Amino acid sequence: MRRSRFSVTETARIRVRHGARTLAVVCGALALSGCFLDTEKPDLKLDVPSSYVTARKGPDSALPPLDWWRGFRSHELTLLMEEAQTANLDIAAAVARIRQADAAARIANAALLPTIDFNGSATRERNSTASGSGIGGGSAARSIYNVNLTASYTLDFWGRNRATLLAADQTAIATRFDKDVVALTTLVSVANAYFNVIDAQDRLRIARENLTAATKVLDLIKQRADPNKGGTASDLEVSQQESLVATVRASIPPLEITLRQNKMVLALLVGRAPEHFSVAGGSAFRINVPRVAPGLPSDLLNQRPDIREAEANLRSANYSVESARAAFFPTISLTGQTGFESAALSSLFGPGAWFYNVAANAAQPIFHGGALRGALEQAQGRQEELLQDYRKSVLSGFSDVEQALIALQQQTVHERYQREVVRSSKKAFDISYQRLQNGILDMVTLTQTQQTLFTAQDNLAQVRLQRLQAVVALYQALGGGWAPPPPAHPAAATAPTPAVVPAH
Repeated sequence: MRRSRFSVTETARIRVRHGARTLAVVCGALALSGCFLDTEKPDLKLDVPSSYVTARKGPDSALPPLDWWRGFRSHELTLLMEEAQTANLDIAAAVARIRQADAAARIANAALLPTIDFNGSATRERNSTASGSGIGGGSAARSIYNVNLTASYTLDFWGRNRATLLAADQTAIATRFDKDVVALTTLVSVANAYFNVIDAQDRLRIARENLTAATKVLDLIKQRADPNKGGTASDLEVSQQESLVATVRASIPPLEITLRQNKMVLALLVGRAPEHFSVAGGSAFRINVPRVAPGLPSDLLNQRPDIREAEANLRSANYSVESARAAFFPTISLTGQTGFESAALSSLFGPGAWFYNVAANAAQPIFHGGALRGALEQAQGRQEELLQDYRKSVLSGFSDVEQALIALQQQTVHERYQREVVRSSKKAFDISYQRLQNGILDMVTLTQTQQTLFTAQDNLAQVRLQRLQAVVALYQALGGGWAPPPPAHPAAATAPTPAVVPAH
């Protein structure tokens, strides 16, 4: 029998050297993985103006604070806002979507790492002896014991897996901005619903006061129509005033509907059952109208969460295109297995029971029926779609701010003019009522002054609501609250401000 040229020690050294070379190959492959990743950066072509058309001087004089709702100086509104941030179900669902996106990113990251599995097995088998050469041929039963580690790794030489991971990371970032969008929308809905409640209360108060005044006039006219008291008023004049009283009374139920339904809306927004929710309300005329400055248009690219979400989605699409392009290149994978195998459990970990095998595999796509080309074109189409969505979100942001500024500016002027209308109408009604009390009855004039006063007061309440909602719309258009700017370094105070360029 020929003796082996190597001793057991030398054989072990050879195996160690083979293992070291294999480890070096794997480490080199890890270092080269993704080295060809080169994300496309589409031309954004953004039209960013230098200032807003409707903005007044001092665009940074009153930037929205993080807790912008406190500017209305309503304690009840502040409590509702804080409760909505912690109990709103839409916000909770958005947080759950963040967890899903993070998990998807972790799954994508697993493709960049080797997979290692531990396996153990014990097999007992007995073969048939019916076809044996005779009796006494030995037992046909045997046992096999095996424990091993199996490792596999796909070299990301062309950056496909890394691009997939980066796309998943950007999607996770986009879900965070989506949560901010949901939170801002929720807070705006709370503010608008609360203002609808107090506006309905104001209009109900006005309607009831006018109903009381119209009823007093009706009583006075009826007295003048009494034949025993001179009969200076006719039945027609009584009927006209009765019609006015009925008209004012009929305006109350729709306002009750608005009041109660908006209370139910608030209950839903703060995640509570209507039976367990109540709101005191108050008057819109006791709500402070905060002063808001829009800042510069370039700041909006970083402040509006919907623009940031669109940007993150575009980044994700860019990486998806790279992943689809890398699918055209070969796939290189390494697999290895090492462990112990023996027919006897007692010798399972003996020197002769150790085994290993290492294999490398390369696969080059040749013909997939156009599937790879279709996947690439689909990713490129998605990239183009999200590029246009990003451009639209930027332009929509500028447009939203301009519209909110116009509405706030004009509603402020409108309220001032409407207050003058109410003052003049009140003066005319007081004079008409005084003349009625003095016996000088001009029914046409009295009816007109009553209707004019009621309409003017009701319109003033609605204009006040529209002004408050315009402020809320401006906060929403600006992306909610802004973080305070960092203190400027004295040496850099005179340095020019660089133009804001959206990352891509």
